Amino acid sequence: MLQSYYTVKGYGEHEIIIQKSRFIAYINRATTEEEAQEFIQKIKKQNWDATHNCSAYLIGEHDHIQKANDDGEPSGTAGVPILEVLKKKKLKDTVVVITRYFGGIKLGAGGLIRAYGKSTSEGLQATGIVERRLMRVMHTKIDYTWLGKVENELRSSIYQIKEIKYIDAVEIETYVEEAQTPLFTEWMTELTNGQAEISNGVVEYLEKKLD
Repeated sequence: MLQSYYTVKGYGEHEIIIQKSRFIAYINRATTEEEAQEFIQKIKKQNWDATHNCSAYLIGEHDHIQKANDDGEPSGTAGVPILEVLKKKKLKDTVVVITRYFGGIKLGAGGLIRAYGKSTSEGLQATGIVERRLMRVMHTKIDYTWLGKVENELRSSIYQIKEIKYIDAVEIETYVEEAQTPLFTEWMTELTNGQAEISNGVVEYLEKKLD
């Protein structure tokens, strides 16, 4: 598993007009080629009357699945420019469909490449990009008398609280980078005068939206 990588926040769409042609970017996250193809077919069915539904996707830890489709546009003027934007932004597990409704003015090869690239870039910006970072979930079990102090300290620290469970005792789940788990355990032990029960939980991705 990668320590961290970038992908899209989720589903998004964005429309621009270039020389009277409508370019609508449809974007989604896809972790398998099947998911990517299903999304492409869904958009094509939705926009069955469009002039073109061009697409590209990039999937896998090492981008081992890469596909681009011009859907009737001149070869290399649509799918490849979409894919190149995904690569430039270092995105993974992302599928993009650009639907074009022709407005009557031909753009030429260079114009098409710029149009599909711009539509993809603006679509990604509108959808939002996130960084997914691999983190260890640390479990801290404390008596209710420690809750106020521990929660305040955590919220003003570098660590992010995942969840607080209120049961017989309080259990706080916190995202901690693997390399920092010994430091976290030591800090929490000192903070609670050794009254906390600290254990390592699962490893999972924490998503953070990029500005």
